[in-house]
Amino acid sequence: MAYLTALLASAVGVALLDARFRLAFWRAPRATALTVLAGTAFFLAWDLAAIASGIFLHRESPHMTGIMLGPELPLEEPVFLAFFCYTALALYAGAVHVLSLRAARQEGKAP
Repeated sequence: MAYLTALLASAVGVALLDARFRLAFWRAPRATALTVLAGTAFFLAWDLAAIASGIFLHRESPHMTGIMLGPELPLEEPVFLAFFCYTALALYAGAVHVLSLRAARQEGKAP
């Protein structure tokens, strides 16, 4: 349960940064939700292919809930994938924001 709690707490932290700087969800909620869902679906399909190939194996851990969504697919996996996609999107948006501010300062148009 600790792993799921850590994932959710970390996602709340990313969401707070997102809200503060209007990076992704607070700037374009529909586009962000679709992007995170598409990325999560892609990586989940990748995981399912790895499970079918015998590459991806789940090991028991006292830090996980033990809830399995399918063979070798713990509940935490899609939560992690969604967190991963959201964090990557927020980091990308943050980098674009910082680089645009830097460019504006160099041109003398700082806000």
